[in-house]
Amino acid sequence: MERLEPKFFYTITHYSKEQFLKDFISGIIVAIIALPLNIAFALGAGVSPEKGIYAAIIASIICGLFGGSRVQISGPTGAFIVITQSVIAQYGLDGLAVAMIIAGIILIFLGLFRLGRLIKFIPSPITTGFTAGIGVTIFTLEVKDFLGLSPEAMPTKFVEKWAYYLSNLDQANIQSVILALVCIVILVVWPKINQKIPNSLVAIVVGTVAAQLLNLDVKLLGEIPKSLGAPVLPSTNFQMIIDLVSPGFTIAILIAMQALLSAVVTDGMINSRSNSNMELIAQGAANVVLAFFGCIPTTGGVARGVQSAKNGARTPIAAVVHSIMLFVFLIALMPLIKLVPLPVLAAILMVVSYNMLNVKVWISYLKAPKSDFSVLIASCVLTFAFDLVFAIEVGMIMSLALFMKRMADVTDVKMWKSIEAGTRYDLDLKEVPSKTTVYEINGPLFFGAADVIKKIAVDEKKNCLVIRMRGAGAIDATAMGYLNDLYEDCKKKNIQLVFSHVNEQPLSLMKKNGFFEKVGAENFCPNIDSALKRAEAFE
Repeated sequence: MERLEPKFFYTITHYSKEQFLKDFISGIIVAIIALPLNIAFALGAGVSPEKGIYAAIIASIICGLFGGSRVQISGPTGAFIVITQSVIAQYGLDGLAVAMIIAGIILIFLGLFRLGRLIKFIPSPITTGFTAGIGVTIFTLEVKDFLGLSPEAMPTKFVEKWAYYLSNLDQANIQSVILALVCIVILVVWPKINQKIPNSLVAIVVGTVAAQLLNLDVKLLGEIPKSLGAPVLPSTNFQMIIDLVSPGFTIAILIAMQALLSAVVTDGMINSRSNSNMELIAQGAANVVLAFFGCIPTTGGVARGVQSAKNGARTPIAAVVHSIMLFVFLIALMPLIKLVPLPVLAAILMVVSYNMLNVKVWISYLKAPKSDFSVLIASCVLTFAFDLVFAIEVGMIMSLALFMKRMADVTDVKMWKSIEAGTRYDLDLKEVPSKTTVYEINGPLFFGAADVIKKIAVDEKKNCLVIRMRGAGAIDATAMGYLNDLYEDCKKKNIQLVFSHVNEQPLSLMKKNGFFEKVGAENFCPNIDSALKRAEAFE
């Protein structure tokens, strides 16, 4: 069983000055990359900018010291914008804090009970679909600052937002649009020119300098509080807690998926292995702490982790340095940060939203089964048209239904057919006693496919019925009920039931509910040859 041991205490036992220098440089570089993103994600989520910066500072230190990954860098990500805005709109900042506490507790329990691997059971079409849907939502939210509009009350629904944008195009600030477009070009083109200097940093510098030198009439970020304030217990009640269980669960799933995905990606880069359960515990603890400071949710970011690994980081010290440098930037660069134009931040989030769409993956799904593509479309559309929680719920239900249908389609029962006057049979051409019928079951016997057992005909002219189950790897209570009915029918007609090659899980269930004892241990044979030999006794 995997030990719950933070990577920090393991890595520092063999630490060197050379590695500290690499971790230190990596932490600074990632902090430079993360600063504008933290601000943009905070504004997109509907909170003040310092909440995004401090969220990254606190989460990165906690997850760095107590997490299960060597180079994980935690902070806000675009995936939380939709769910965060939704919760704040309905329950306020106190509601967001409660949802984050619920999410944190879920993550801690997942880690403590070693359930980190459960995340892999969320189908890829769902994760791809709602990630794309989040991208569409983020893009939609940023159109307001892109156009430079100042609505008194912004519509909350997706369709209503676009109706507002289209009806107010004549009110758009041309200077804001041009500045945002220039920054989008920089964000797209710059990585092809230079990959060492972050494109978001270049866009912010160019956009801010241009706005000041040209005296552009665009909205600025404004003053950002340097202090976070004392922790505060959120105001709540029992009904609010019940209502926020579902959003809290969704936040927990988003945190777990992104953190573990980031850990897997960076593990491959540095030839390491993360402790997934310890990572979930650390992420959960970080988000509980953040909730008391009114911050937004955080998780391990793939982009941050990759940059950290690329720049030489090999220990969690880089995450700690990243946190310290973010705090230094917040304190020292405030006179400059407040001058950043909102259209520039909108451009950054629009490019982030496009990357979340993952066009190449969508194209690949065109060749996938139609059922997978339908789940992908449903998860995406429901995310931006309704909300993320509903999209995940519907996506999971659709995936489970389609999975059960596929399993049912591959489960069948076939009777061995004679080749020569009832004496020789196909498959392995086994000699079968004349008073014996042989059926073979292939595929899992669960409630969606258990009724195939009804296809087994009990011939009163026969003395023995052999059921070969080597192709049935699993069975559930519904299928056991059908087998019990089959046994009773055979018993009434004085026909002996014999089983061949029953796999471990079905055999275990048969023993637990007494079916094994009822049929008789001697009538459970390890293979078809011994089962046919047993059938000879009833000729």
